[in-house]
Amino acid sequence: MITETRTLHSELEAIRTDVVRLAGIATESIPRGTEILLAMDLAAAQRLIEDDDVADALSLAIEARCDHVLALQHPVAGDLREVMTALRLASDLERTIDLMVNIAKRTRRVYGADLPPRLRGQIERLSEESSRLLRLAMDSYVERDPALAAAIDDIAVRLHEYGHHFMQAVFDAHEDGEGLSMPACVQLAMIGRFYERIGDHALDIAQRVRFLATGWRPEVQSTDRLHFRQAHAVARMSATLTVQPPPEVEGTTS
Repeated sequence: MITETRTLHSELEAIRTDVVRLAGIATESIPRGTEILLAMDLAAAQRLIEDDDVADALSLAIEARCDHVLALQHPVAGDLREVMTALRLASDLERTIDLMVNIAKRTRRVYGADLPPRLRGQIERLSEESSRLLRLAMDSYVERDPALAAAIDDIAVRLHEYGHHFMQAVFDAHEDGEGLSMPACVQLAMIGRFYERIGDHALDIAQRVRFLATGWRPEVQSTDRLHFRQAHAVARMSATLTVQPPPEVEGTTS
């Protein structure tokens, strides 16, 4: 039994190490992809796209390790939450990297466009803020800090504000005759949304950390709200129904 416990804990530690490695790739990809976009560097864009295979392989390795632990070690309680959290984090981190790959691909589509200084500054701001959110979310995972994880929701508001301002600035630049075509504006608007989606994945990671540390699950709150609404609807329907007395039967004799 002691040997089995040690084996389980060593497997969990290996899984945690791989998740942190994947997070490092994801975090590094954000400023890297942003630099590629601002420099319109097509060769670097191709390298970033090809390097996605490394992240995919690591994500699959994490999934395989987790499947192995679930099948052979039968973890329970905190250990089970550890495995389930690792699976979800690997997915969010892989998708974050995919978003930066998408930005590299969009760089090809806006190649040759002259980005106004205002837009360049806002892209850098989106990049820095999305990267900061991901780092904070992963810090909460490494440190098992549910308070930091819970704060990510409020911290992420700034990134969405930046995204809204960037979207408006993109189309303002087109209307003001700053040399941006409508197709280029559409691609830039999508790029802005990709940065916001990175923030969404950081928030997902933070929520999984809260689940790991405390057992809290946002889905439970949603389910509770749904059950409350359903019970309220049933009660309201019952209140509107009136019970009719049975009809009297005429001509009845004893």
